[in-house]
Amino acid sequence: MATRRVLFLCSRNRLRSPTAEQVFAGWPDLEVDSAGLADDAMTSLSAEQLRWADLIVVMEAAHKRRLQSRYRTHLKGKRVLCLDIPDRYEFMQPALVELLLKRAGPLLR
Repeated sequence: MATRRVLFLCSRNRLRSPTAEQVFAGWPDLEVDSAGLADDAMTSLSAEQLRWADLIVVMEAAHKRRLQSRYRTHLKGKRVLCLDIPDRYEFMQPALVELLLKRAGPLLR
């Protein structure tokens, strides 16, 4: 199986998307990265990251809308999935890790 490149996005790239990146970093046949959609994100989303990604995973529907409005031209042929994970978790919080494994795990196997 070919390696898939998965980009995880949240608002500020401080809690949810970096946790997802860390959780799935060791999975076979996956390369992962993360970024934020807000102007003050730790790592702001770049066009290069969008070109790199085979699959884009957002945490909330609002992220998908923002991504589509700001980066529509970069999303042609890209699959964007929403996990519906609210912004109420800390970085690497066990409940967040469990939710990521439950919602994203089956999609990434």
